[in-house]
Amino acid sequence: MSDKNITRIFDLLDAYRNEFKGLKKALSEKRSGKWKSYSADDYVRICDELSLAFLEIGIQKGDKIATVLHNSPEWNFIDMAIAQTGAIHIPIYPTISNESYEFIFEDAGVKHLMISSKEVYDRIEPILKKSPGYKGSYRIDFEADIPSFDELLEIGQKSNRKTELTELKKSINTDDLNSIIYTSGTTGLPKGVMLSHKNIITNAKASAAILAQNPVKTGLSFLPLCHVYERVINYTYQLAGVETYYVHNLELIGEMIREVKPEMFCAVPRILEKTYAKIMSKGRDLPLISKIIFHWALSIGSQYEPWAKRSAWYNFKLSVARKLVFSKWIDALGGNIDVVVCGGASLQEDLARQFWAAGIKIMEGYGLTETSPVIAVGQFIPEGVKIGTVGPILPGVDVKFAEDGEILTNGPCVMKGYYNRPDLDKEVFTKDGWFKTGDIGQMEGNYLKITDRKKEIFKTSGGKYIAPQVIEIKFKVSPFIENIMVVGEGKNFASALIVPDFDHVKSWCRVKKHKYEGPDKIIKNEIIINRVQREIDEMNTKLDQTEQIKKFVLLNDDWSVDNNLLSPTLKLRRKKLEEKYRDVIEGIYTETL
Repeated sequence: MSDKNITRIFDLLDAYRNEFKGLKKALSEKRSGKWKSYSADDYVRICDELSLAFLEIGIQKGDKIATVLHNSPEWNFIDMAIAQTGAIHIPIYPTISNESYEFIFEDAGVKHLMISSKEVYDRIEPILKKSPGYKGSYRIDFEADIPSFDELLEIGQKSNRKTELTELKKSINTDDLNSIIYTSGTTGLPKGVMLSHKNIITNAKASAAILAQNPVKTGLSFLPLCHVYERVINYTYQLAGVETYYVHNLELIGEMIREVKPEMFCAVPRILEKTYAKIMSKGRDLPLISKIIFHWALSIGSQYEPWAKRSAWYNFKLSVARKLVFSKWIDALGGNIDVVVCGGASLQEDLARQFWAAGIKIMEGYGLTETSPVIAVGQFIPEGVKIGTVGPILPGVDVKFAEDGEILTNGPCVMKGYYNRPDLDKEVFTKDGWFKTGDIGQMEGNYLKITDRKKEIFKTSGGKYIAPQVIEIKFKVSPFIENIMVVGEGKNFASALIVPDFDHVKSWCRVKKHKYEGPDKIIKNEIIINRVQREIDEMNTKLDQTEQIKKFVLLNDDWSVDNNLLSPTLKLRRKKLEEKYRDVIEGIYTETL
């Protein structure tokens, strides 16, 4: 079928009714040591049965259905059933704080919850019961006193409302709201990004057109599907008829890659950094001659430029490096890996070159939840990639730059707005309707390059947003902390620079009968370090997992207006602090790569 007929997310199922009908392993997941696969026919049938079950339990068009699900075929069944009944999908991260859960349930007016973690369900059940309008929860793969996914399917199998479902699907328009995705906000409370069928499906179709330049047969899905990044890749796979294998536990990625032998997966920079770190670690342990060859291959890789004209001598050296060294990298990633889409944060240029030299196409992209998400991404055509940039602008997306260099974007992928927050809409949209990304960039020929971040919010290398000021305010409640700056831009976790309240520390030492030897020595005292760690640990329990402070350094310095480290309103001058403590910050992360 022509993708022109795909205007709503559930229209993807028509491809499985037609050209992909013979696909035997459309969706797969390993359970209890065995692979469970669903054919194209299974996919369509289960989605329809679940849609009918939703009608039977009273779900109506416009109802809000929350999901807290690990990656699995069930995620797709539920997502499609929500779409086919005209309900609104609210996908939620399992690791967010109770405060965030409570806000989302109440703000969205969630009526039903689909969940695949007993631990998370036990934690949020009391919150659910307090949520206005909540009607019930349904479980996948765990035991609890709530109906199961299989019980829902039985309800759907007995339903005689097929005609009603058909008419309901006809009533759903491409501009109708499909999903509300809550992202971290600067106030500490999540913001609900409203995405329509058109927003999401046009982005997926444009991405699929790029993938058609370099078709693949098997894909691995392990980044959370509740994030629009992996979700749109998932739809892209389905538009292309790719056999998709789901990994529900990130710790199993390496094992699953070797077992599935995928041709493609989607990653964030941290995953590639860890992979590269393991490669480098093994390289350091090689015998002398092998080590020399290993580092020679890296020197060849560092010169690689995709689709550039290369001399015959360089190509010869590259072929030798691939045979002797880089082939082992391919083997470590299953033996068939061809494409890795990388987004969510910036990737180190040399790392990208090394993987390209190894024969692995690293396709960097850029976007936001508010843009469904892709704004720019590499392409599989000559000059379709330029390392150090995020690729050409995605077809159908428009980009321009504000006077200060901020990237502005427009097009069918830009969100409908923030749920219940018209005040925020006024902040992020220009008067003529362009979305303000908050990122500073420029065009280098046909390629978009991100040069700076306008807002203080930063991303870890795992692609998660962190609003440092919100966290800092919470930690400064501690009497042990005079000042704190959260860091971790482009790193795999958040850390902090802490200036203790030395007067309080001195008083505490006196009460506890510990010797106080002055600021210089006390910041190195294990007793004090451990005491501050207790403060950190306690406050971490009140934060989302990605916001938690994993490491910190105590400093004996004065942060003040006089030395220009604080603004006149006593706000941190982050650029100045980052410059002053560049070596300290790098030292925190040196042992983590």
